[in-house]
Amino acid sequence: MDIASLVGVLLAVGLIVGSIAMGNAPFSAFIDIPSFLVVCGGAVAAALIAFPLGSMLKSPMIMLKVLLNKGEDRLALIKQIVELAETARRDGLLALESKVADISNPLVKTGIQMAVDGSTPEIVEEVLRTEVEAIQCRHREGKGIMDQLGRFAPAYGMIGTLMGLIMMLQDMSDPSGIGAGMAVALITTLYGAIVANVVCCPFAEKLGLISRNEVISLEIAIRGVMAIQSGESPRAIDQKLRTFLPPKQREAE
Repeated sequence: MDIASLVGVLLAVGLIVGSIAMGNAPFSAFIDIPSFLVVCGGAVAAALIAFPLGSMLKSPMIMLKVLLNKGEDRLALIKQIVELAETARRDGLLALESKVADISNPLVKTGIQMAVDGSTPEIVEEVLRTEVEAIQCRHREGKGIMDQLGRFAPAYGMIGTLMGLIMMLQDMSDPSGIGAGMAVALITTLYGAIVANVVCCPFAEKLGLISRNEVISLEIAIRGVMAIQSGESPRAIDQKLRTFLPPKQREAE
């Protein structure tokens, strides 16, 4: 569970609800089902035009990743790579074949298996780099969906407001109802701003951060595999890979 993301969402919602509660208007004044449908339905419909259906069906899982991501344990990854390097240094590269099943990182597993099978370092690195590019492409698409939903929601909020104003101006016979009609018309703009700035845009930024952190871990994996295959000493590999860790974490170790 990503505590920061969860606290951020709850705090944003709490501040909005608390501000409404401290005001004079009742909660019912801020609830309008047609406005909600225009904003959320319209944003999703526009995103369906911009992205493939398969990608849109995965968007709920993408949003859950923001709240449920565990972070990258780079230190554990480095330690596992160093252990593999020690085995390769002591017993030879072929001795790693019995260790492949125990490797948790998919990229390290693929690289070690290819190295054991006799693939050249150039081929191993090319395959691993291609895998990283494919992962980055998937990440960009997931972030792109959140970015576009964040753009579309306020736009459909404005569309809903304009629709409400047009309907209100069609009947000006009762001046006392103009204020209430204006309030209902503005609710769609409020919904669009909330959806964009509480959910979509912050989630998109967090997905970008998660992707960058994962790419750093993937780079550690690639460099570790290449160092093992080239026969570098475990100590040198350990020192090389620890440069990816924050200074404080290096000092603590």
